[in-house]
Amino acid sequence: MTQNPQNTQSQLSESEALQLLTSLRHKEGTWVEWGQNCQKLQKAGYNSQTLFEETGIEPVQQNQIIVAAQVYESIIQAGASEEIKTYFQGPKSDILYEFRILYGKQRLAAAELAKEKQIDVDGAHEVARAIKDFSRYSKNLPEGFTNHPGDAVAYQCWKVARAKKDIQDRSRLIAKGLQFAHSASAREQIEKLLTDFSVVPTRKAPLLPVYRQETEAELARIVPVAGTLPLTVKEIETVAPLEEIEPFRIVKYSGKGAVIALPGWQAILKATDPVAILCQSEQLPNTSSNKSEEVVAVVDREVTEWNVNSYFLVANEENVEIHWFEELPEMPILGQLLLILRAKKIIDENNITEPWQMDD
Repeated sequence: MTQNPQNTQSQLSESEALQLLTSLRHKEGTWVEWGQNCQKLQKAGYNSQTLFEETGIEPVQQNQIIVAAQVYESIIQAGASEEIKTYFQGPKSDILYEFRILYGKQRLAAAELAKEKQIDVDGAHEVARAIKDFSRYSKNLPEGFTNHPGDAVAYQCWKVARAKKDIQDRSRLIAKGLQFAHSASAREQIEKLLTDFSVVPTRKAPLLPVYRQETEAELARIVPVAGTLPLTVKEIETVAPLEEIEPFRIVKYSGKGAVIALPGWQAILKATDPVAILCQSEQLPNTSSNKSEEVVAVVDREVTEWNVNSYFLVANEENVEIHWFEELPEMPILGQLLLILRAKKIIDENNITEPWQMDD
């Protein structure tokens, strides 16, 4: 029997919700429609567990098809052809899900490349990362490589291959680069590696300054929240700094916006103009975990001078991104990344509110 949602602000009538649940239960339509219907029901107050019980669609799959359906809609808005639309209406939600870290036109370019090369989900992950990283060179492209997504993947293969000493690893990357290279000049750059065996070492990106809050004993610092990625440069620059009143760092705040309380770690206390940004872990560079989780990135807008040991918030045209740069970037630096805050893990949240009990 269908359960009614709790605390719903639904604009769906009970009959409309029942119709959507029935459609999902019978798997009617395409996966795109499933994702759109799941999102409508979630916005109406049905949580993922309730939807799982009602439709058999697991929470993880719900998230995938909801996000992938949003990506699908964005490539349509970007001008996707009927051929592309039809291709991704097949069982391709996992491919489009990987393109969530890209923007509208980038997503369409990635989708077209995915169809052309018939790539799988692992390939889609690599393509998305390559395109996102290559977008940093939009104003000054690497020699021989164009702004085509195939050349973006080829450049990544070329760059990594040059640093490889092992002939087999090097050859595999060269072959892959030639497979994706779109322009003749990109192919020429990669083919040079067939006769040039010199190794060009690359600097390894430093570890992200990731902290997990384990105690609340430290005095918190209140930091303004700019919002959730994607954000524009203007949204970052217009966040008003907060004034703290010592000795308890009391903050008087008025107007629209949000704030977050952060532990009084040294990195936070030393910051002159900190701003918090909400994002998903996969939106960050050099992430090692395959599990997606919401994190808080804290940036000091006062520090705009580049150094090789830090990550920075930069302007990529109208949007902002977090990157590490091996050399002085062309992009305007908006601030230095101080740390990434992950949510505190609590084994049993109910134990916090329950009194201690001991067996006799």
